[in-house]
Amino acid sequence: MIIGVPKEIKTEEYRVAMTPVGVRELVAHGHRVLVEKDAGSGSFVADEAYTAVGGEIVSNAAEVFGGADMIVKVKEPQPAEIEMLEERHLLFTYLHLAAYPEEARGLLESKATAIAYETVELDNGALPLLAPMSEIAGRLAAQAGAHYLEKPNGGRGVLLGGVPGVPPGKVTVLGAGMAGRNAAMIAAGMGAEVTVLDLNVNPLRHLDELQWGNVRTVTSSKFAVEQFVADSDMVVGAVLIPGARAPVIVDEELVKRMRPGSVVVDISIDQGGCIATARETTHSDPVYEMHGVVHYAVGNIPGAVPNTATYALTNATLPYVVALADGVAGAVERRPELLGGVNVAGGAVANPAVADYLGVECVDARTALGL
Repeated sequence: MIIGVPKEIKTEEYRVAMTPVGVRELVAHGHRVLVEKDAGSGSFVADEAYTAVGGEIVSNAAEVFGGADMIVKVKEPQPAEIEMLEERHLLFTYLHLAAYPEEARGLLESKATAIAYETVELDNGALPLLAPMSEIAGRLAAQAGAHYLEKPNGGRGVLLGGVPGVPPGKVTVLGAGMAGRNAAMIAAGMGAEVTVLDLNVNPLRHLDELQWGNVRTVTSSKFAVEQFVADSDMVVGAVLIPGARAPVIVDEELVKRMRPGSVVVDISIDQGGCIATARETTHSDPVYEMHGVVHYAVGNIPGAVPNTATYALTNATLPYVVALADGVAGAVERRPELLGGVNVAGGAVANPAVADYLGVECVDARTALGL
């Protein structure tokens, strides 16, 4: 198979979907890999590093899409990329179709097969291809929130760790999944008073077992959300329903009740956001103020640390990329969790959560793949 790695064109996206390690592995399996010129430059991976392990550098995205059977990306395809997709293509990337319905329509019209990293789900509910980026996003969320709490950056001038004689800042994390746990860990490490809310007691129990003295866990409810959010210096939204739009947990009225100069960081923004007043921002223009509250809602948070993020992502995706390149039928037999990743194929939606949000019929993933 011929695998294509285009340069990411989403605004301020510096990651690349394949490292030289991945290219070397694919070449060893008998595949060709086309890498767009400078695709790795944002992550400080030179073209020469790809050619040294058997990759082929091509001059533009059109050559990648035109020559490849399988396209491996990081972020959801942009309109110019969707125009280059054909029915013969297998696209493997983050899709977030519930947040980007226009993208979904474009993929359906292309009739390409699109497998989303974020909906590849193991039997135990783990999301192996979303996990590394959730870890990074959670850690950066606490870091960014602390930065924007500083008065020169628009915040209320609170030091999360406090000082002797002055209490620490209060942080509320909505969601105890991978992103939420990592946000809580970093905020706790800064010395903040952290409260983590989740409907599921199991991840809360796990956090409690870590015995971080400044982290408490609370079963989520409307009352609990209202109580803790209104009393917070920083709120981190980390709510996820795989494939579906994130539910809105914090409504606009509650945002109005928050402390002036407090900060909200909505990690869930790439799935539509879980804070009603959040709208997607970029790394160059990451925040805005609404109702006296600073909002940070960058849609590709891990893109701020592309070197770390690129290697973390490839570590997770590479076994699946190799399996798919070796043959889709064999890949889904050996790794059945890939079936949950099939979002669209042959002009049909094959993921129940995506179909439900888009209001269309869902077909069986095996049927959509022609297996």
